[in-house]
Amino acid sequence: MKRIAIFFVLLLFAGSISFAQKRLPVLTDYHQIVTGDEQTNVYFPLLRGKRVAVVANQSSIIGKTQLVDSLLSAGIHVVKIFSPEHGFRGNKSAGAHINNGIDAQTGLPIVSLYGKHRKPTPEDLKGVDVVLFDLQDVGTRFYTYISTMSLMMEACAEQHIPMIVLDRPNPNGFYVDGPVLKPEFKSFVGMHPVPVVYGMTIGEYARMVNGEHWLKNGVQCNLTVIPMKKYRRNMIVKLPVKPSPNLPDWQAVYLYPSLCFLEGTVVSVGRGTDKPFQIYGYPGMKGNYVFTPRSIPGASLHPKFQGKTCRGKDLTAYADNYRHHPQRIQLKWLLNAYHQLKAMHVHPFFRKSFDLLAGTDSLRLQIEKGYTAKQIRQSWQQDLKKFKKIRAKYLLYK
Repeated sequence: MKRIAIFFVLLLFAGSISFAQKRLPVLTDYHQIVTGDEQTNVYFPLLRGKRVAVVANQSSIIGKTQLVDSLLSAGIHVVKIFSPEHGFRGNKSAGAHINNGIDAQTGLPIVSLYGKHRKPTPEDLKGVDVVLFDLQDVGTRFYTYISTMSLMMEACAEQHIPMIVLDRPNPNGFYVDGPVLKPEFKSFVGMHPVPVVYGMTIGEYARMVNGEHWLKNGVQCNLTVIPMKKYRRNMIVKLPVKPSPNLPDWQAVYLYPSLCFLEGTVVSVGRGTDKPFQIYGYPGMKGNYVFTPRSIPGASLHPKFQGKTCRGKDLTAYADNYRHHPQRIQLKWLLNAYHQLKAMHVHPFFRKSFDLLAGTDSLRLQIEKGYTAKQIRQSWQQDLKKFKKIRAKYLLYK
């Protein structure tokens, strides 16, 4: 009997390990997934004979071909391109003003949805029968592509134009974490009551925005999502194309949800170097990594501390060791920088944008009051629990 009992204990233990391993994030090559845009047999019939507007950028590719080029080759009548932050070809710095123009390769008009003109006007959508949306998101609330998508959905709903979202993998889709946005902190870097990391693909997010009536006046878009095949939520996906100029590789994308908080402080996150969002530092700060930001056209024209020597940390090895870290936002780098600079009498540490990035003023106030990472994380839990109940209704992938 004793041997049988021991056997069952070992069996249960092995099962729990197997279950835990299945839930661990797995670094995955993008080409193992069949993305929404690759399923042309599903959505091309929805476009034929119609005047199509496309929301796209450099990440909108089928294989190695730009989506717009693929549509034109297939005889689809594309009439207009809408471009998000960083532009249609993805060669503009974060926050850079992007003008309307003509795409040199196709001759199609490009309407910028960044700057003061973020929501398409009725005139922008005149002569459009259907909008096709295809952008590579990275799964964080302050990454502006989901805001562009939401405003396009709103405009389409108001003009009674259907919208098709070609779903793509979320490289940070394996966890949900961070403070949930409060309504008074709504902005283009956070439009909805969701946590910083929401654990949904862009198609799932669109379904949630629509289903929860989060569009202006509660309108709903005639929405179709083309889901992926072979995608699992525990995948850390190595993207074939930079989603934006300062997220050059999977390590930067992995670290982005934690390091982007520092964008709202005086600390540099490596813009103007070869390792944006993989390092952080400040002149005179303690750390074993030294870097000097420089102007990089198309990525960071005027980075923090341009030409000045900064000292801090390189977190690339931390990302490479992802399987051994908790699946959550890491607060210790933000807290470390705050306490170091406070000791150096650097004031103010926070910029006005910090609360918008956090989606609340609570995080800043907690840090200033000396809360530990554990205490801060505990304060998120009730809101996260409520959000997960909402999120569950719109998930397409297990």
